[in-house]
Amino acid sequence: MPLALCLATAPGLAQAESGRDMLIQTAFVVRDRSVALTQLAGIEAAASSTLAKTPGDSEALLSRAMATSYHAKLTRSRSEALSAKAQFEALVAKNPRDAEALAALGAWHLSAVKALGALVARGGLGARKAVGLDAIDRALAAGGDRALFPGIAGLLRLAIDPGDARGVALIGQAARAGAVTPVDRLIQRRAAQLELVVKGGDAKLIQALANRLLPLGQFG
Repeated sequence: MPLALCLATAPGLAQAESGRDMLIQTAFVVRDRSVALTQLAGIEAAASSTLAKTPGDSEALLSRAMATSYHAKLTRSRSEALSAKAQFEALVAKNPRDAEALAALGAWHLSAVKALGALVARGGLGARKAVGLDAIDRALAAGGDRALFPGIAGLLRLAIDPGDARGVALIGQAARAGAVTPVDRLIQRRAAQLELVVKGGDAKLIQALANRLLPLGQFG
């Protein structure tokens, strides 16, 4: 099951049909903010409808949490950001070895720190870099030999600190890891793209590209 954080829709792949695919399109393909917001509202509504019938549906729970998180990022809504955090924490509490939920929770913390700075992110949202890194590391341990998880982890680390040696190593790992699913192959290509820039040693370029390759990076 591919992580909702990541791209499973791109030229050459099937058109998005599920809520998961729509999330991925919004995160990586859509360039119009209003279209993205409309899609996210629809995904959240569809997931909520599924959960009304099947409250424990893990796919719907993660899709709803991701839609809320992405919507919060695009609108800068503190209440939505906190709602997404609570949803991710509940998913991890339900299954502490769910690599997707762990990666989503870690990305929430690290994205907030990246966007707001450590002090503001902690004071305003309760986001902490250490908590994010711990969740991401747990996702790596639980995710097996797939390019997806080290790729996302490396992108996040280098978006925060382009000199992060662990981030550089993770990008290299992703570029050579298993890629049995479309999302793995796509993240692997992104990792390979960043790896070339990393070799050039230009910190500003590394950080800028890492940010652009992350979910919703096309919106700046």
